[in-house]
Amino acid sequence: MSLKYRVIDLRSGLIDPNEIIVEGSRSPEDAARHVLGCDLVRSGQKRDLAARVYFNLPEQPVSMVRLYTKVEDR
Repeated sequence: MSLKYRVIDLRSGLIDPNEIIVEGSRSPEDAARHVLGCDLVRSGQKRDLAARVYFNLPEQPVSMVRLYTKVEDR
């Protein structure tokens, strides 16, 4: 069973941002890279927030990771 990631693109600032489901990625960062085409990191400032990634490990509650653009990519 492959893990599914739900990637929410927050870069546009839309009230209802785009949401894409990705299967077969190794990590939330890998799923976001596949969808958004850029490398993101797990820590950063609020203004650099680029995506939220939701996933569910077997027998665990849904987890969410916030991903930010790298400072040098700003």
